[in-house]
Amino acid sequence: MRGSTPAPGTEFVRYGGHTSCLALAHDGAAAPTLVLDAGVGLRAVSRVLDGAPFAGTIALTHLHWDHTLELPFFAAGDRADANVTVLMPEQDGGEDATSLLGHVMSPPYFPIEPTDLRGNWTFATIEPGEHEIEGFTVLAREIPHKGGRTFGYRVSDGRSTLTYMPDHCPTTLGAGEHGFGECHPAALELARESDLLVHDAQLFPEELAAEADFGHSVADYPVELGRLARARAVALFHHRFDRTDDALDALARRLGAGAGGADGDDDGDGPRVWVAAEGAVLDL
Repeated sequence: MRGSTPAPGTEFVRYGGHTSCLALAHDGAAAPTLVLDAGVGLRAVSRVLDGAPFAGTIALTHLHWDHTLELPFFAAGDRADANVTVLMPEQDGGEDATSLLGHVMSPPYFPIEPTDLRGNWTFATIEPGEHEIEGFTVLAREIPHKGGRTFGYRVSDGRSTLTYMPDHCPTTLGAGEHGFGECHPAALELARESDLLVHDAQLFPEELAAEADFGHSVADYPVELGRLARARAVALFHHRFDRTDDALDALARRLGAGAGGADGDDDGDGPRVWVAAEGAVLDL
């Protein structure tokens, strides 16, 4: 749920302090097979698997620390009987996926390299476009975010659709109608009539001028994007690491959103909105 770095402590208990990770499973499946990002939240996937190895794909939106650094601590993946594919956006320099991860996961910064993980691990880059991954149709589109190529994902099982944009800086393309950034074509395509839009909400409006250069969205932006794209629901995600539970409660009140669960208000003129909390389980 958090962005940039985890948020431990008593002020962050109700919404949680782990960094970005979503696990997706097909209806009737015993376990998730597609994981979006590998932040600290990835450790919860091992608990869900309850002692079983992970067999599936982890699709990274980008390579910043808060979305990758739980990979070597993924207990269900770092074992002899695991089968893990890690996908990431191809970078402008064309470097291979293993080398890209190795920049932060190798000595002297870390004791092991990606290829030292136990089990059958495959690392690969992908380009924008439509991909078939673990029985899901995944549309990848490049979205603006500072510090390396970043994708948003639209994931569908043929019946339901989830859109995932945890790091997104729409002001890069202009202020937009309300000053919070452009609802640009890539974002609209990813979010169009989605059942759930999970989106970066790291900033409050009064913080935008000072912090926009870090590459994130104001919480109001995904509400407007969801309305324009006719999404059914919006989950405000990737909360700032020092945003306390009380501050997120206040955000929920200001936006007429549900606090911690998918029970926000639906006034008939836009999507249901809620402030996402760690551990939430949704059936789309």
